[in-house]
Amino acid sequence: MTAIHDFIDNEVKSNPVVLFMKGTPDFPQCGFSGQVVQILNYLGVDYKGVNVLADDELRQGIKDYSQWPTIPQLYVRGEFVGGCDIVREMFQAGELQQHLTEKGVVVRGHAEA
Repeated sequence: MTAIHDFIDNEVKSNPVVLFMKGTPDFPQCGFSGQVVQILNYLGVDYKGVNVLADDELRQGIKDYSQWPTIPQLYVRGEFVGGCDIVREMFQAGELQQHLTEKGVVVRGHAEA
């Protein structure tokens, strides 16, 4: 495994919720990353944002790691959940909140969408 894969693997496994995104949670650099940030913030979920724009190797590495072509990418307890469309659809159906709760992640906000 390369150093970048080791870094990604460590982030995914050592943080309950990780969002690989363009920009930061405070300043998303694309609309799709911004939508996922809004959903997680709405739910009151603690998560770590990792800015893929800071490093080209990371930007490509996360796509290779997940075998998913787009960013953002959401991981919960080491498991790839999906990108913006999947996260949004799960949220709208109430499935994201349920998934987070089942994985032992505290949902403080508006648990019922």
